[in-house]
Amino acid sequence: MRLRALLETDALGLRLLGGQDELDRTVRGVMTTDLRDPSRYLSGGELVLTGLAWRRDASDSEPFVRILAGAGVAGLAAGEAELGDIPADLVEACDHHRLPLFAVHETVAFATITEHVVRQVSGERAGDLAAVVDRHRRLMTSGPAGGGPEVVLDLLTSDLDLRAWVLSPTGRQIAGAGTPLPGPLGATLAGHHLAATRTGRRAPHRAAVAGTTYSLFPIRNASRGAVPAARDVRESVLSDWLLAVEADASDWPAARLDLLQGVTQLIAVERDRREAARTVRRRLAQEVLELVQAGAAPAEIAARLRVAAPVLLPGLGVAPQWQVVVARVDWTAADASAPGGVPGDIAGGPVAQALLEEILVDPAVSGPDSADRIAVAHTGEEAIALVPLPAGPAPLPDTVGDATDTDADADAGLPADGDGAVRETGTGAPAAAGAGTGAGAKPGTGAAPTAAAQDPALHADALLAAVREPLSAGLADDGRLTLGVSAAVHSAEGLRGALEEARHARRVAAARPGRVCAAGHHELASHVLLLPFVPDDVRRAFTARLLDPLRDYDRRHRAELIETLEAFLDCDGSWTRCAARLHLHVNTLRYRVGRIEQLTGRDLSRLEDKLDFFLALRMS
Repeated sequence: MRLRALLETDALGLRLLGGQDELDRTVRGVMTTDLRDPSRYLSGGELVLTGLAWRRDASDSEPFVRILAGAGVAGLAAGEAELGDIPADLVEACDHHRLPLFAVHETVAFATITEHVVRQVSGERAGDLAAVVDRHRRLMTSGPAGGGPEVVLDLLTSDLDLRAWVLSPTGRQIAGAGTPLPGPLGATLAGHHLAATRTGRRAPHRAAVAGTTYSLFPIRNASRGAVPAARDVRESVLSDWLLAVEADASDWPAARLDLLQGVTQLIAVERDRREAARTVRRRLAQEVLELVQAGAAPAEIAARLRVAAPVLLPGLGVAPQWQVVVARVDWTAADASAPGGVPGDIAGGPVAQALLEEILVDPAVSGPDSADRIAVAHTGEEAIALVPLPAGPAPLPDTVGDATDTDADADAGLPADGDGAVRETGTGAPAAAGAGTGAGAKPGTGAAPTAAAQDPALHADALLAAVREPLSAGLADDGRLTLGVSAAVHSAEGLRGALEEARHARRVAAARPGRVCAAGHHELASHVLLLPFVPDDVRRAFTARLLDPLRDYDRRHRAELIETLEAFLDCDGSWTRCAARLHLHVNTLRYRVGRIEQLTGRDLSRLEDKLDFFLALRMS
């Protein structure tokens, strides 16, 4: 029952002296005491009744109320029979600790209040339990097998007035009842959930976002059952779904918590069903990958692609082009927060596989549809995705591979040019234009609309933009995700080059700092490819020799020489453009550049010196 209900019962004769804003507190029981320190008998949620026999002078009120507030009692009711009016010092102490205070008229016995509270609380518990049991039965009979998780979530909304959403580990909405959860909010909740899981906190996890409280329940694979005490949480933290409920479950009775746990078990069954549906796509990807790595003939690979295309592009009568994405999850040390602190080796391949399947799904797409066109295999510690893209206008040829088995590619439905030679994009050519597959560049990442509309290919930075925050929370301090993306290819023979390209791009990403890093094929043809592999001591020596004199001068004189140097190089040495960008007179800019040259002994009119400064700024 709520404290507010006590005031609505005239027979109790209660008068509110303070705590008007706290009357929605839940009362779970009642206790009568005149002890100066009753904390050992309090468990939280009680209405405390006192005759004030513990009070000798005004200084006693503050410690007594502080003890009650610390124990989490719902409110204090003081009798007027002993002292008449309630002392002002007690009213002031309750107001300071935000503890609701009631005055009990001298004609009302504490036994009357106790009997009323016990009767109300017991009746509400019995009614709530009966309702929960009935709802649990209805949930079990309505199960997700009939209509997906939405059926269960609809019942939560209609029967318990709870808004809830099923989210992926990156915060993508998989199911929900009513209003969809905004994408950024889903990512934030997923980040809270992953961080709490990594620290070993017991679920449900509580998250307050923009003034609203959510309770987060893990949804684990039904086939795994209860999590064994010896299993490392890192094996599943990046693949388990979660149930986000718009409510604070910290004060829920055990029966209601059990109901929500039952809901997560029902949804876990649906999750396992969808997981099983991925088996065919994974097997297709594994078969193609094994052929590519074994150096099989293009005809044999093309035959596998003929089988894969209808499965990965259901309902589309267009032969695809393909991209390869390689991902790897590395753990640097044992997870001390895992149950039992188990340090054992974790198979990185399956973790990366589940994570890559999630990353490749467009976060704006709810449900499983877009995942139906994603095939991810794993070999060793790597996960490798074979992603189909719609075929578009024939792109320019490149150097990934020369197609020799044109008949096999034609049989697979792969496009050929007018001379019968298969063309492919490889590392340098742009991907063909066409309609997206749902696994392309993710929205809201800052890419130019025209490029996104014309280019359905995957882009490394865009893939991770929407999921970086939650994944960083799940990886915590001991995990890293690195990802590489190839260019699109149009032939079976091109897949081998695309695989090596994606692997090399991933190694470039691995050389960068940060928990979540990606690199694309376009970076393999620029200085970006070389910089990550420069030894740290060489980096430090090179940048210090060129930039430290400028930094020291800036610290002493606030001259902004580093900023001036960056702008000058970015403007290709144009005095007028650089001066306009920095809002300086050209003569002032010439003075600063002259000071840079004087301090470093370099000449910014020479290409070699410009290049050295450019690389030093990049490596710093």
